[in-house]
Formats: sequence, C-alpha cells, structure tokens
Amino acid sequence: MRYFFHIGYLGTNYSGWQKHPDGIGVQQVLENCLSQVFKKPIQIIGCGRTDAQVHASQFFFHLDVSAPWDFDLIFRLNNLLPNDIAIFDIMPMDGLPHARFDATERGYDYFIHTYKDPFLSNFSSMYLIKDWHIENMKQAANLLLKYNDYRAFCKMPDRNQHTICNINAAQIFTDNTGDKLRFHIAANRFLGKMVRIIVGKVIEVGTGKLSVDEFESHLITLQLFETIKPAYPQGLYLSKITYPYLDIPPRSNFSQMLAGEIDSWKAI
Repeated sequence: MRYFFHIGYLGTNYSGWQKHPDGIGVQQVLENCLSQVFKKPIQIIGCGRTDAQVHASQFFFHLDVSAPWDFDLIFRLNNLLPNDIAIFDIMPMDGLPHARFDATERGYDYFIHTYKDPFLSNFSSMYLIKDWHIENMKQAANLLLKYNDYRAFCKMPDRNQHTICNINAAQIFTDNTGDKLRFHIAANRFLGKMVRIIVGKVIEVGTGKLSVDEFESHLITLQLFETIKPAYPQGLYLSKITYPYLDIPPRSNFSQMLAGEIDSWKAI
C-alpha cells in the first residue's frame, strides 16, 4: 500500500531535503523516525529537492507498506521528530502514484526584509535596501511568463537534459510600509538553484544593477550571466505542490505570518 505524507519543515538546521554526506537532510531524519516506529528500515521518496537552509511550508513524500498500521502514526512521528519538522496529514493512495514525478506544479515564495530583525533572520532574507525600483522588478517578473527556456538562470545547465520550464505565475508583493517584499513563482519544474538565481537577478533589477532590458536579453539569447549570485537560502519556501489527483492548501501561511498580517485574527 502506498501513502502520501503532507509535511512542512524549517530548513535552517538541514543540508536540504535529500540525504547528504556532509550534513543532515530532512529525508534522513524522517526515515530514521519511521524506521524506529516500524522497527525496520524505511525509505521514502520526496516531491522534490530543497537547498540547504531552504524551508518547505508544504511538502509531500510517499512510502510503501505491506499492511496498514493500527496506531496513530501522526502522533507518534510528531513526538519523535524535532520541532522544525511536522507531519500534517497521511493519505492512503489508490495505485502507485509518485510524489515526485506526478507533481504538475510547484510554487515557491521568497521573503525579504529590509532591516535587521532577530525574529526574522532565520525565516526571511535581510537586504538592507530602502529604495527599491518596484515597478522594474514587476516588469522583470512579468517577463518570466513570456519565455520557457531558463538556461541563463541555471548554475550548471549542461547537467540537465533540457532547461525548459513552464512558469505560470511570477509576482512581486510588498507590505504597506515597503519594508518587506515577497516574490512568488510557480512552474511545472525548476532547475537547480533556479528560483534563488532568478530572485538574485530580480533584486539586481530592483537596485539598478541590472536593467529590465538586460534581464530580458538573457531570456532571449540564453547566454549565461557573467556572475551568478543566488539569493540567500533562508528566505525561500517551497510553498505549494499540486497533483492531478491532490490539491490541498498549505497548513502554514507564511506570507501572512512574515508580513505581520494579524487583522484576520478573531478575538474570542
């Protein structure tokens, strides 16, 4: 029997999702806890990869078992897991759907704050910039919808069979004060470090280091940038995974939490 697990994690303390020889991955922690509960080695398949220190407010993995369990697995796992990894839901699946290959869309959110704040340092990226060219950033984001070859926004494009990605959402948001920014992007697939590279170049557009025309020229010519500096990892969240047969909202809404939008809270 195959089960899908709906989880979330803060990546600050991890080398990414995958098991890694030079650090602890989220996958390794989960497999160790599952193996402890089931008293046998357990292997899981995740819906994708995240870089070191990158978070996931929504993530799925699947595992196969020979028979259903007769105990509260969510409760047991959450008791064993560290506080920065949480199991939200466990869903039995018909047939053998694949957590990684069946995903039709992945959404990411990148958060920026423009002042030093100890309460945001692990959850958002600090860029001490006050005068953003927001309209230019929005223009650059809109250009991403016009093209589908992202060779120029991949650190090692030749390692991929192809660099085609179908981006269907790319937006810039700011809070009322302009002190916080959020970049949202969604596509059928992403290349290695592609989101952080795009964000890094959009930041360059926002600070005047790169013009909108120069940004677009790399989308047209596919020529690699002379320098590639990915945006800091801690501001990035894998925030939405969609399947043809499964589309559920994330349990955590980081866009509201990091923007301080508590007006929706109700007194009781």
